[in-house]
Amino acid sequence: MNSISIKELANKQDITIIDIRPNHEYQYGTIPNAINIPAIKLISSPTKYLEKNKTYYILCQSGRQSIDIVNTLNIQGFHTVNIIGGYNNYLLSK
Repeated sequence: MNSISIKELANKQDITIIDIRPNHEYQYGTIPNAINIPAIKLISSPTKYLEKNKTYYILCQSGRQSIDIVNTLNIQGFHTVNIIGGYNNYLLSK
C-alpha cells in the first residue's frame, strides 16, 4: 500500500486530496484544498469521482479507514495514497 506522511504531503504541489469523512466532520476542518467525498460515495461509484491516470491522496480522521479505501481503490486500478494518521495527525503537526 502507498502511504505518505503529513510532512511529505506538505512538500507536494498540485495534488488532489480527498477527505472521505462524512460531510459534518469535514465542515469542522480539513487539510487545505481537500475536497470532500464521503467514503460510502467514493467506494460505491469510484469512476464518478476518480480517473485512473491521476493520483489521489486519501484522508480520514485517524488514517485507519483510508487504509482500507486506498487498498480497495488500488485493487480496482486507481492510484491512491493513504495519508498516515489522517486529520488527527495533521492537527498535531500544526
